[in-house]
Amino acid sequence: MIQPSTILVTGGAGYIGSHTVFLLEKAGYNVVIIDNLVYGHRDLVESTLKAELIVGDISDRQLLDSIFQKYSIDAVIHFAAFAYVGESVTEPRKYYRNNVVGTLTLLEAMVDAGVRSIVFSSTCATYGIPESVPITENQAQKPINPYGASKLMVERILADFDQAYGLQYVIFRYFNAAGAHPDSLLGEDHLPETHLIPLVLQTALGHRDSISVFGTDYPTSDGTCIRDYIHVMDLAQAHVLGVEYLLQGEQSDIFNLSNGNGFSVQEVIQTAREVTGKPIPVEYCPRRPGDPPVLIGSQEKAKQNLGWQVNYPSLFDIIQHAWNWHQKRH
Repeated sequence: MIQPSTILVTGGAGYIGSHTVFLLEKAGYNVVIIDNLVYGHRDLVESTLKAELIVGDISDRQLLDSIFQKYSIDAVIHFAAFAYVGESVTEPRKYYRNNVVGTLTLLEAMVDAGVRSIVFSSTCATYGIPESVPITENQAQKPINPYGASKLMVERILADFDQAYGLQYVIFRYFNAAGAHPDSLLGEDHLPETHLIPLVLQTALGHRDSISVFGTDYPTSDGTCIRDYIHVMDLAQAHVLGVEYLLQGEQSDIFNLSNGNGFSVQEVIQTAREVTGKPIPVEYCPRRPGDPPVLIGSQEKAKQNLGWQVNYPSLFDIIQHAWNWHQKRH
């Protein structure tokens, strides 16, 4: 009998990581999680997932070596990173140390252990202000914050490691992850929370007085920013496909993961009112520096090369699943 492949998932107790582990297990993989639990949730892993959770940091080379020695790891999915754009501007050293140096430590341990396949969680923030929309993978990358820059540096390191050591990679550049498991088994629970949809739902739950809208004078249909919200289960499914792609011996490649549709801030708030039946008060504020008017990604390459498809494109469904989760969790 062929043994199922074993996947090491860094940051597997976090938002996107836990949903991905859930689908990996459903697809028959053995999963080992390493997570320092700074933002991950032990209770969600223990209640919902079968994976073994190792509490530790990707910058701990001794721990990584012991993991690769103990388990026969076939591939790594690497989520572990700090991901607050605003904080990256005020604390860049924290982001370069964790996201770049931490990842370098992981890659060195992989190469030395003979593990040659990695799926890397990158971001559309590597593009900066887009030249045109929808954004395709070959657009110029000009990040405008240290978070985006840290992810771009890792992309370059991966290309060099492939060339030098034969480390095959799939890089996924995400747009805005949103939603929750349709049965509310898993969902988004960040502290602090900076993402629009959970902030709107916290307002609906009465945990906030109002939701702040930054800028109403953008060149869009209703004057508010337009963003591409992709359901977390669709993101997670792409990672399973990415692992399969690498384990089949395919060449390294880069893919956007996007809904392919854009929704304005006003649309998100109005849809949340419909889903929740709550008024959701709004406070209008000036624009934030560096916010592009429209960010929408092209999903064509991932569809063609990975056979990926978006199962939850509807903003209503995304918010409904998130609302069910937030009511259960909070």
